[in-house]
Amino acid sequence: MKKKAPMPPLPGLTLETGLLFVPAVAFLVAAEVRGDGAFGHAGTLPTILMAGAGVVTTVPLLMFAMAVRHVPLSVIGILQFIAPTIQFFLGVFVYREPFSRGQLIGFGLVWTALAVFAMESWRQRQLMIDRFEH
Repeated sequence: MKKKAPMPPLPGLTLETGLLFVPAVAFLVAAEVRGDGAFGHAGTLPTILMAGAGVVTTVPLLMFAMAVRHVPLSVIGILQFIAPTIQFFLGVFVYREPFSRGQLIGFGLVWTALAVFAMESWRQRQLMIDRFEH
């Protein structure tokens, strides 16, 4: 949606944030009423870190919204698999989380499908180039 949205990135992100503002505040108020609220109660450093998390989250989202307009949707789709794959490798190889044979088969099938998709996209692009050259 970000690629086709008629809004510039900053107003678009502002709209998204505005739409989620009310449910987020309701959640925070409910947590505070239950006595589970941490914001402002966990000490100065955790409170500053929680507030700073908003900036750390917003800056990459804004950069993504600006960049996505210049990249083909097929590339964006494949890029969406990179972060989960990095998380997978961290979980399995760094944190030694359990990983079954069935999960390995599923992971392999997903990446095999992505490879087939990428090869087909490349082949189609080559055919188009060949048609324009002749």
